[in-house]
Amino acid sequence: MLFSKLETRGMITKSSFLQFWRSEFAARNPRERTFWALKKKTANEIDSDDFKPVMKILLTSHPGLEFLANTPEFQERYSETVVYRIFFAVDTNDDGRISQREFLNSNLFDALMHVDREEDINKVRNYFSYEHFYVLYCKFWELDTDHDFLISKDDFSRYAGYTLSKKVLDRIFSQAPRKFRSKVEGKMSYEDFVWYLLCEEDKMTNRAIDYWFRVLDLDENGIVTGFELEYFYEEQKQRLEYLNHESVLYEDVLCQMSDIFKPEKEIMFRVEHFRRQRTLAPIFFNIFTNLNKFVAYEQRDPFMLKNEATEFPDYSDWDKFAQNEYSRLAMEEENPDNQFELE
Repeated sequence: MLFSKLETRGMITKSSFLQFWRSEFAARNPRERTFWALKKKTANEIDSDDFKPVMKILLTSHPGLEFLANTPEFQERYSETVVYRIFFAVDTNDDGRISQREFLNSNLFDALMHVDREEDINKVRNYFSYEHFYVLYCKFWELDTDHDFLISKDDFSRYAGYTLSKKVLDRIFSQAPRKFRSKVEGKMSYEDFVWYLLCEEDKMTNRAIDYWFRVLDLDENGIVTGFELEYFYEEQKQRLEYLNHESVLYEDVLCQMSDIFKPEKEIMFRVEHFRRQRTLAPIFFNIFTNLNKFVAYEQRDPFMLKNEATEFPDYSDWDKFAQNEYSRLAMEEENPDNQFELE
């Protein structure tokens, strides 16, 4: 990577290297040097293509990825997924570019240093874990039944046993929470699905809070009101009754959520309310969007939750989900009938 910034006529001289070091690197700290090394020489920001040399080096040299050497398709998918995850977390403006400020304020430098020294790729849970990639890819593959690498609304509705309400599906496919990167109208691409799944399975991050807030904010005015929440809860209540679950009155739910998040004006929720109470944000969003997680919350075992928190104190909700899903997929793949291959 540095060679491309230094070389002249295919060679680097001692004098050219020393001149480069004094002018470009000497005054910078390691984080700033890494940002400068990643971006193009004439650019001020990092784009997704800038990670291609990094991923190529990683795939050819990291001992934890040697098993992918004979599967170039999986190497490509793994690389794409890592880059999607990086931009999901670091590109705060979601404009496809990472500024120096965003890079320095993120954990990307630490993750790069971690993956460089750690032989077990799955211990690098930030961005680079192969197990995390495998979960993301398999969840997409399960929905993409015709394997055209696009998901329709009907395909997507099957996620986690039809856990999302139709109203939520409509909001996601109207691209209210995030504009699809898919080039086919009405279809979700793999990148779009990666973003959704990261937001779905860890609703404590700023990115996820923004995503689900926009789902509920029907008039897109930055405020979620009681009328909007009732619109979503009505379908949740109907689905609970259809499944013979005892439903909770909407007024009781609203009172409980107001007590938790304490909006300054009655029943007017803003993004900052959930960022201030991010550990409780998943409860709010799941009640109005995700039936399975709503039921799980109502039937929760506090002792089990305490044990889980004690056993994996530094795991995010996404880390826990990926760990459980990978174990499930590994068990299923012991049956050859459940295995799949890339086309």
